[in-house]
Amino acid sequence: MPKKTTIDDERLDRVVAAARRAADERAMTYREQAMKMYPWVCGRCARSFTHVNRHELTVHHRNHNHDDNPVDGSNWELLCLYCHDNEHQRALEARSGRATHQAGSSAATGNPFAGLKDLLKGR
Repeated sequence: MPKKTTIDDERLDRVVAAARRAADERAMTYREQAMKMYPWVCGRCARSFTHVNRHELTVHHRNHNHDDNPVDGSNWELLCLYCHDNEHQRALEARSGRATHQAGSSAATGNPFAGLKDLLKGR
């Protein structure tokens, strides 16, 4: 016969109270403030988000200073994970002197299939 479990009401109350406190603390973070302030749309690719996938939406600090969190949200923009990663990669490359795309750059001139016909002749 399966063992009956009893519910510890005091423990349950403590867990619920801790969860509510954590939710209140989260509501005070800049991420939650930005989520209330801005529409849930990526500022780069314009992808829309819902409650189901909002965890894929991030807050980007425009000046790259995560300690600069003005109450009006002027240093924040919402970006999807992919655009946020791309933004930080571009900033890293700019600092190191390697730009990902330069205006007026020419197209690739190499042919990745050069010599392929010769390689396949032996088959």
